[in-house]
Amino acid sequence: MAQQERAIRTRQAILEAAASVFDERGYEAATIGEILTKAGVTKGALYFHFPSKQALAEGVIAEQFSVLFMGDRTCKLQQLVDLGLLTAYHMRRDPLVSASARLSLEGEMGAFFGPRLISEWIGATETILVEAKGQGELLPHVDPAESAWIFSAAWTGVQVYSSTMDKRVGLEERIATLFQHLLPAVAVPAVLGRLIVTAERAAELGAESEQLAREAALLEAAQAVAG
Repeated sequence: MAQQERAIRTRQAILEAAASVFDERGYEAATIGEILTKAGVTKGALYFHFPSKQALAEGVIAEQFSVLFMGDRTCKLQQLVDLGLLTAYHMRRDPLVSASARLSLEGEMGAFFGPRLISEWIGATETILVEAKGQGELLPHVDPAESAWIFSAAWTGVQVYSSTMDKRVGLEERIATLFQHLLPAVAVPAVLGRLIVTAERAAELGAESEQLAREAALLEAAQAVAG
């Protein structure tokens, strides 16, 4: 059991180190040596978990979702807003999230990962909007699939501009402003008036996410001991 726990910790350390290096230098410029140094592990340990640099990039992209913990919301448009704000919060603080964005949009890996990852985000957004429509939260003319494409593309554009112009300083405020502009085009007035769309909410969601992550880790550890 102790060996299994060490393996889990080692894998996580490698992923976090790889994310930090990819985020700082990009996929092409990043080296395995830099990742080994930052992770503090041997080359054998790294290749035991990840047989190539591409496998490391795939692991980072998959792992980003592990930090975006959020409970379901009764109001699905609030859930959409919260997911966007929470992602912005973590993108400024967690290399796993910011590196995934860079990997999906830049250079060789952008061409390889981008279409799949973008499709996944559009699909997740569409699922929420379909649920929102089913609950009467959307205006009658709104097409969830079409709106999902626009919301996802606009969110990505804001984060790319923010990253390029000011290293994502104030990203949460910009994402809140984006939702404030887009939501009146899709939400029925009664729902629109109840939505909380502020940068301050992003910090609250970040604290909630971190608490949920801690609870999940404790549960996983308890299950490992029981098993």
